[in-house]
Amino acid sequence: MADDCRRQGFELERRIFELDIKCSSLRTEKQDDDYLQNASAILDKLKSFYRQGGESSSLPKLLQDYTQVILDITFYEENKLVDQEFPEDCSPFKIQQLLQDLTEPEVLAGRLAPAQEVQSVLGLELLECLYWRRGALLYMYCHTLHQRKQWIKKNKDTFLKCIQEGVRYLMRMLQVRNSVKLNDGVVLHDTATANFLSEGIFSDTHLLTMMYIGEMCFWAVKYEDCSVDSMDRKEDRLQFRDIGTQILNKYVLACEGPLQGQGWNTENAKEILSILQ
Repeated sequence: MADDCRRQGFELERRIFELDIKCSSLRTEKQDDDYLQNASAILDKLKSFYRQGGESSSLPKLLQDYTQVILDITFYEENKLVDQEFPEDCSPFKIQQLLQDLTEPEVLAGRLAPAQEVQSVLGLELLECLYWRRGALLYMYCHTLHQRKQWIKKNKDTFLKCIQEGVRYLMRMLQVRNSVKLNDGVVLHDTATANFLSEGIFSDTHLLTMMYIGEMCFWAVKYEDCSVDSMDRKEDRLQFRDIGTQILNKYVLACEGPLQGQGWNTENAKEILSILQ
């Protein structure tokens, strides 16, 4: 057991020093990037911790700092892909690498702290962010692919698989925090806030996630309906029409109810609903 703990601790230490090399390399491309500067500062602190012989009791904080480094470095890399409009030749490989990088903190937390829930090790906000970033990356990629009609004709199954994976990540993001049950002794004097929390809406990002899910479900329904090939085994597929309808109805109710006049637009959501329903 002790040997396993030491081996796992070495694994995290090795990854931190590997990330430091990667971050230094990326900073030669853009020295003044805020996200890379933040990642570099955290890495310096982590390297110092290990050089001074840190204790394992600091594992949750180490994993949280490590996760923030992953988020900062991958954000820089994602922005490069977006700015380049997802080049066809290299984007599939780079996206899979980014998804793997953004999955690693959750995997490491489960492996290094098996007696604790991942969300208690990383914290709710970081875990939400990891799911959000993976789902949003696939949303942006699919949004770009959606405009490449000839590409989709030749790669329809790949497009649908990207949508399914993206929707799953975004739905997981919405499920990280449990909805607040208003009959569980919770007293909220603001009715609007109470309604948001009871629906599991905790931030603007949660609302944006709903819109992303709705759009991706619409794209999936559009191309599934005209697809002869099977994307996967039928039982493994998401019910895109049902999911999109449910999520967008909740989005419209929130934006035209408590958030009315706050700048949230529902025209696109309503247009998609008219097709999905």
